[in-house]
Amino acid sequence: MKVDEKINSIIKIWKGDITTLEVDAIVNAANSALRPGGGVCGAIHSRAGRQLAEECRKIGHCETGDAVITKGYNLPAKHVIHTVGPTDGNGEDLRSCYIRCLEVLVENNLRSIAFNCISTGIFGFPNSEASHIALKTVREWLEAGNNKEKVDEIIFCVFLPIDERLYHENVDTYFPKN
Repeated sequence: MKVDEKINSIIKIWKGDITTLEVDAIVNAANSALRPGGGVCGAIHSRAGRQLAEECRKIGHCETGDAVITKGYNLPAKHVIHTVGPTDGNGEDLRSCYIRCLEVLVENNLRSIAFNCISTGIFGFPNSEASHIALKTVREWLEAGNNKEKVDEIIFCVFLPIDERLYHENVDTYFPKN
């Protein structure tokens, strides 16, 4: 990968609670029924308030690898983009999650997004492979067409020490610096 300062300026790795971020959209690693769950999904629903669950219930369903958007309600983020990650270790479905989230972001004229580590929790996707897929997919998406002009900030929000280590180890492979 070649050095691209514009792309590099968009990417951030941040350790902490995704529900505290003031961005246009945070990503919820959702289940296909879009019901409040455990882990990050539970934290997002808890902080957003019951209106989020009500809006999700109206939407009803989201396929693996797809994404849907709701309001952020009581979150600092304006919106939540819900994506359903694979439970079977399917890398193409995980790649699709990142692409669809970015497409939904742009379709809604939003410019900043925070991703959690999709599918690595109870969905069981290997953390190392997931970090490579996330970073590579986002880099490729930013390089396509004029996508890098459509977003201001993409945050990879890591919570566990393993994910923090992996993202910091792998980021320069996909976002090299001079």
